[in-house]
Amino acid sequence: MTEGKYTLLRRTEREKGNRASGLDLEVLDSLTGKTRHVNTLSGGESFQASLSLALGLADVIQLFSGGVSLETVFIDEGFGSLDAEALECAVDTLERLRREDRVVGIISHVEWLEERLPVALAVRPLPEGGSRASVRRGGRESD
Repeated sequence: MTEGKYTLLRRTEREKGNRASGLDLEVLDSLTGKTRHVNTLSGGESFQASLSLALGLADVIQLFSGGVSLETVFIDEGFGSLDAEALECAVDTLERLRREDRVVGIISHVEWLEERLPVALAVRPLPEGGSRASVRRGGRESD
């Protein structure tokens, strides 16, 4: 998703006083050849790392679960933190997953995404209260 710029690594040594550290991830930056803690990533970079990790974990679960298939992933927001190039790369990745018969549901306020994706479910508030849902497929909207 970052076109090889970053690689997620799991730290093998613990910091002093850090007993419950979760995955304790670092990022290897291929441009500098140095590693740094994931806390140093920008908002967009952090979203890319999170999405990559979620998709990778879904693949690992499928591989080792004896037939369990994770074909659907939902992503709630995050796309607004990406610059244009990173957004294009993320959407290209999601389109590749769709071609592999995986379903990716995206919850977002980024209008560009609605135009780019083949199917969109739009939920909009009504002036009198409540909301209205409509589905758009290939540029055509229906209620």
